[in-house]
Amino acid sequence: MSDEAPDSLIPYDEIVQEALRAVVGRVLGSVEQSGGELPGGHHFYITFKTAASGVDIPSALRERFPDEMTIVLQNKFWDLSVNETGFSVGLSFNQIPSKLVIPFSAITAFVDPAVDFGLQFQAAIEDIAPTASDDAENDLTTAEGEPIAKSEDGSNVVTVDFGRKK
Repeated sequence: MSDEAPDSLIPYDEIVQEALRAVVGRVLGSVEQSGGELPGGHHFYITFKTAASGVDIPSALRERFPDEMTIVLQNKFWDLSVNETGFSVGLSFNQIPSKLVIPFSAITAFVDPAVDFGLQFQAAIEDIAPTASDDAENDLTTAEGEPIAKSEDGSNVVTVDFGRKK
């Protein structure tokens, strides 16, 4: 017998990705129905491809994040609106209010660190080399104003392990 699995005529990967993105929609929909209130200590990191079809963000953010961007829904967000294909939300970047429209198909990661829950999705478009950027106003910081996590190069990056718990 061969160790290679036969090619499937059923697109299981696509079906699973679509179902997991529906989880994100259901979670965000429940937050929307509760008037935008997050229960307990829940908060979300949502990473998405900024150049994906259907993404609508201010041009300054698209220039600053030409490939991928992570937003944090925790304390300062408004006008969360969820439909079957995606969501829109108001966030402030450098004290400038902005509306973001993000289709679920553009999301590459969804994390709720309060309960150690995370989903990672296959990218919807080709990867583009990331560009360095300044800290956004909605980045999480400590009480002293320091970023919650810093990578070795000093940038404000949150690393999430999507592997199984040991």
